[in-house]
Order: sequence, then structure tokens, then C-alpha cells
Amino acid sequence: MQFHLNGFRVGDPTIEPAIENAHRAEMPDTVDVLIVGSGPAGLVLAAQLSQFPSIRTRIVERRDGPLQMGQADGVACRTVEMFNAFGLGDRLLDEAYWVNETAFWRPAPDNRNAIHRTGRVQDTEPGLSEFPHVIVNQARIQEYLLDVMRRSARRFEPDYGLEFVELQRDDNHEYPVRVTLKRTDPARLDELVTVRARYVVGCDGSRSKVRTAIGQTLRGDAANHAWGVMDALAVSDFPDIRLKVAIQSASKGNLLIIPREGGYLVRFYVDLGDVTAENRDGLKQIKVERIIETAQSILHPYSLDVKEVAWFSVYEVGQRLTDRFDDAIASDGSSREPRVFIAGDACHTHSAKAGQGMNVSMQDGFNLGWKLGAVLEGRSDVSLLRTYSDERQPIAQELIDFDKEWSAMMAAPPKDPNRPEAGGVDPAELQAYFVRAGRYTAGVATRYKPATLTGEATHQALAKGFTIGTRFHSAPVVRVADAKPFHLGHAARADGRWRLYAFADASRRELHALCEHLNTSADSIVRLFTPEGADIDSVFDLRAVLQQPHREVSLDSLPALLLPRKGRYGLVDYEKAFTRDASADIFDERGIDRERGALVVVRPDQYVAHVLPLNAYAELNAFFKPIFRAR
Repeated sequence: MQFHLNGFRVGDPTIEPAIENAHRAEMPDTVDVLIVGSGPAGLVLAAQLSQFPSIRTRIVERRDGPLQMGQADGVACRTVEMFNAFGLGDRLLDEAYWVNETAFWRPAPDNRNAIHRTGRVQDTEPGLSEFPHVIVNQARIQEYLLDVMRRSARRFEPDYGLEFVELQRDDNHEYPVRVTLKRTDPARLDELVTVRARYVVGCDGSRSKVRTAIGQTLRGDAANHAWGVMDALAVSDFPDIRLKVAIQSASKGNLLIIPREGGYLVRFYVDLGDVTAENRDGLKQIKVERIIETAQSILHPYSLDVKEVAWFSVYEVGQRLTDRFDDAIASDGSSREPRVFIAGDACHTHSAKAGQGMNVSMQDGFNLGWKLGAVLEGRSDVSLLRTYSDERQPIAQELIDFDKEWSAMMAAPPKDPNRPEAGGVDPAELQAYFVRAGRYTAGVATRYKPATLTGEATHQALAKGFTIGTRFHSAPVVRVADAKPFHLGHAARADGRWRLYAFADASRRELHALCEHLNTSADSIVRLFTPEGADIDSVFDLRAVLQQPHREVSLDSLPALLLPRKGRYGLVDYEKAFTRDASADIFDERGIDRERGALVVVRPDQYVAHVLPLNAYAELNAFFKPIFRAR
């Protein structure tokens, strides 16, 4: 990380200097963004907005304090990539359980009342991400994000003990959304609080009152199949107890085992059978003893001695989705500027076994956060905010379709070779589907279609491994200035900036010409859209990746734009230029045209927006002009 840009500071460099009146204890009359709900979606959004000191953000939560014990636990590779951009990657990986392999068990052929292992595969496809799939409690995930907020210049903390009641919208007011809140703390119980906001985001869960207030409804059906889930400290002779395991028993149901962080705790997803009108109420009253007994019977002939249950629940699988994630369509059907948004479980719900719910919710917050920042800081027109629902709603639909298929397979009994007419799922088919679906469970299957923020694939052949619309797939490089081995994607922080990665041959003129254009041309995007007096990389962070070995590249041969002077002292930023890593050449790894090079444009949320030739100045301008306001 970089620090000391605007003067030497002692102490922890991850803590930003506090701005004046950073965080008032009492709710102010007006705010720029009001977030309702401090779950994963709300806290990622808040953490992103905390990186914009000029934006006044508040987050309200009806509980009396931070979450202590969460339900979700799976953190996809893509989510770890995002957390790394917040400076949380190392902390997360140190604490979490790493899901390295998944084992599959089915009824033994000589005794269908017992189970045996039929397969064992790598959990994540090799090369899919530099980060693993990990397990860590949702409460810890949220604590990490709270720390990001606390270390920001605004010293941001949620306002606990405040419950959303209603909102009204008045577009003639500077702060058009009037929100009524109700206190839940005993000392001031039911006292009403009113606040006006420029924007409101409902991250208040599947029973979202914000969703109801904007006339949206979750649509979809429950799968009519119940599962019990428990986190337990147990003693077992089951040999794969510290692996992720999918078990199909002949007649006792199915079981999914997820080891937890810390080396001892294990999560069990226990199949409790079909839900009917007759048994639905009874299933809600199931005791933990029933879950334990069912898990023990599925694991036969292996033993399971549960010593302590940290948490348990019973739930019915359901996948539901709203038509829109904002209020851009008024009640009379007319189109208007979106002012109220919903994210996470407020607009889509998933089963737990596909590991999508928390991960997709956090990506909602990441998608919306930088867009609100750009609009509120005046760099982009309000039309940018329409892209949130346009992008995220179809992605949620795709993931729900996958989740339905995967959940159905997990709930189905195994095929009995002696009774093929009985149906069921072949265990080999389940294992094969798990491997094929790896990109979904890793969180990297998202692909945004060509639109305002995603270009056409006209020049995709220049960088085949950076597929337009997908997340930027990092690869090893070497930093020129200090010869440090580095992952290119880790240079990007969750700071709202766009990234321009110029892949080039240092001996050719294309890179110098690009830098000259961006630095001096009156119609360059840097000159058009960088605020007056701001650092030259405050909007567009240009990085170069050269084909030559790092020892063959001299700093004084680099264009001036790759050694920008920044901050109040005009200090030189030496971390803009990289070269290929000899052990894993990024030009080969990502299919980059060595002869022509490529300019890869990456959004603030780490998705590839465009691939262009290095000299495609007009196309670069044409792409960004609808996104930014000219200076």
C-alpha cells in the first residue's frame, strides 16, 4: 500500500486522518445517502461510500449493535478479490477455513444402508482466481467491513436501534426522499426520527419495508423442501470431516458438510424432506436433536457425537426476485430518476447450499457504491444510477436459475441401480455438475452485457483473457521501480477510480503516444474529466505492463504519465509500471497480442469495461463521454 503522500504520519497508515465533525452521534436532518440495514449488502455499500469523505452517509439498523452470530458463511473467490480491494484480503485468509477439495459420498454398492466415498475433486478450477473459496462467519465478515468504515476519514459507524417505518418522495426538494424511522432502544422506544436523503438504499432483508415502500414484490416459489442447519463441535470417525462433503444416503436424506474456521467447528446442512401443507408448521418447531439424529443416520456407519451446537436453524429453500432494484418506474408507470434502491435479500433470495446469497448481495453493494460516489461528487450524470438495476437484476435471475437446479440435485435421492424406475440423481452426475458449476460457486460467472458501462467486443482478440463484461482476472507481474513480484489486480483499491491497463512493448512507440495523448491532448479523457486541482490519476489510474524483463526497463525511459507527480508536495508515484513475470508471463496467461498490445479498461468494481487498441483515442473518448461530465 502507499501512504505519506501528503506528509509524514506516524501510527497505523490504514487509518485515514479524520475530517472535521467526522461522525455526529445524533442523526442529522439531511444526508446524501441513507442505508437501511447493516447486513452484508449494506456494509459493503457503506464501506465503499466511506472512501468518499465529501459524501454524508448514514446507515441505520434496528438491532442494538453489530451482528454477533451470522447464518451465512461461504465466501466465494470473487468476493475475496473484492475484499482485497478494501485491504481486507490477508486478514480474511488468515482467519478463514480454505475450501480446497470437495468429496462425494453415496450408498455403498454392497450395503445401501452404509455410505462410501465415490469421488474427490478440487473445489475451485485451477487458475480461476488467485484466491481460494473460504468459510468464515458472517458476523466476522461484517466486522471487517465495519473496521473499514471506522478507519475512514469520516470515522463511520452505523446508527443502531433505528427501524425504518416509511418514506415519501418529493422531487421538488433538494433532498427528495423523506424517511421516517422509529427507535427500538428501551430508553426511547417508538420515538420517531425524520431524515431527508438524496438517496436511500434498502438492505433490510427478505422482509424489506423499503422494498414494500417502492412497490416492489419478491416473486418466485419455495422449493417445498426443508433443511436443518447447525454449527457444531463434534467428535466423529468420518474420515472427511475436515473437507467439504456432499453425501447422498439411500433413504435417510442428504447431507452437506462444511468445515468452519478455527479447526474444530463444522456446519451440517441436513435434509429434512419435503414440505407439505400438513407438515409445514411442524417443521418450524423441529428441535436441534432431530437435526443431530438425522445427520447421524445419514453418516452410518460412521459415528457423530455432537458436544455443543453453536447455532441451528430450519429453513425452506426459496428463490425469489423483484422486477426492479430501484424506484425508477413511478406508480403511474412513468419513468423517473431513481432515488430509492434495494440490494441483497431485499430484492433476491437464494438457497444456502449454492453459497450465493451473501456473495451476490455484497456484489450488489459494490456495484452501486461507486456509482453513487461518482454522481454525488458531480463526476457523472444521474443517469449512471439506472445501470444498477439494469445490470444486477439479470445477474440475480441467472444465479437463481442455477441455484434452483443445484438445490434440486442436492435434495434428490441417489439412483438405485437395482430400481432405476424409482428415479433420483446419479452420484456421478452430481459430481460432474458440481465441477461444471464451479464458475458460479466461485462467483466469477457474472458477465455484463454491452451497454453504457460495457463496450462491444470489437477488439476482444487483443486481450482474449480479459473478457469484456467479466471481472478483471488478475495475474502475476513485476513492479519496475523496486522489482517486487506483484499481482496486477491488487494494484486496484476500492476507491471509485477507473483503471486503464496498457499492455505494450517498451521498445515501440504506441505506449509513449498513448501517454502523450492522455497527458496533453485537450480532448483526452484525463483532461476532460479530471477535476481541476486533483491528482492526475484521481479519476483514471493508468498502469503499464511491458513485455521486457524488469531489469531491461529503466525508470527514466518511461513516459511522464507513468511517473506522475501527486499530492501537496508533488511527490513521484513510482508504482505505475510493471513487466511480465518470468514464471507466469501475463501476455501468455491472458492472451494479449504481443505485436499490437492492448488497452484494457476496468471499472471501479473490477469488471472489464472495454478492450481497445493502444491508439484508439476516439473510441476511448466515445466510450467515456456518456459516463462522465466534462470538467
